[in-house]
Amino acid sequence: MEHLNQSLFLLLNAAPGASEIVVETARFLADSLIWVVPAGLILGWMRGSSATRQVLIAATVSGLAGLLINQLIGLVWYHPRPFEAGIGQTQIQHVQDSSFPSDHLTLIWAIAFSLLLHEQPRLAGWALVLLGVPVAWARIYLGVHFPLDMLGAALVALSSAWLILGEEHRFIAPLMRLLLPGYRTMFAGLIWRGWVRQ
Repeated sequence: MEHLNQSLFLLLNAAPGASEIVVETARFLADSLIWVVPAGLILGWMRGSSATRQVLIAATVSGLAGLLINQLIGLVWYHPRPFEAGIGQTQIQHVQDSSFPSDHLTLIWAIAFSLLLHEQPRLAGWALVLLGVPVAWARIYLGVHFPLDMLGAALVALSSAWLILGEEHRFIAPLMRLLLPGYRTMFAGLIWRGWVRQ
């Protein structure tokens, strides 16, 4: 399995002398595109109905649960990154921590899968699924992840979204009660002008 993982990595990883335009595009995809996710959650919260906000809370908790699972996996089983193993070309700086699973893809897809498990925001869920694809490619291309790190991320993301779906009844209402007063205080001016929902 590791041989297949490394072989696929070398097929996708940047070749020596790769185009600077492609490398810079990959760097943007690998590091910056993920910020679409919190921006979308915040915008959805500010413009969405109470039902939408509940779904967004569940999606956020799914993403955080996925990241927690990743940390636990990393503590139990450390898998070196390609540059630690001396494989391929590394085009971006990264700390030396376990590569499996990818935190970036786990976060994006845990939120995406959570949205897909609810009826209302499925279009947004599919958009995030698609968003994850170039992020996954870029992180392999730049030499900080293996392909199986992305498969692991997909499995963790799906698991966390599914687990949180079954527990939503326990935490949605308390989190809504906790978050709404602070939101209404912080954005009172925008709410008063009707730019965002109360």
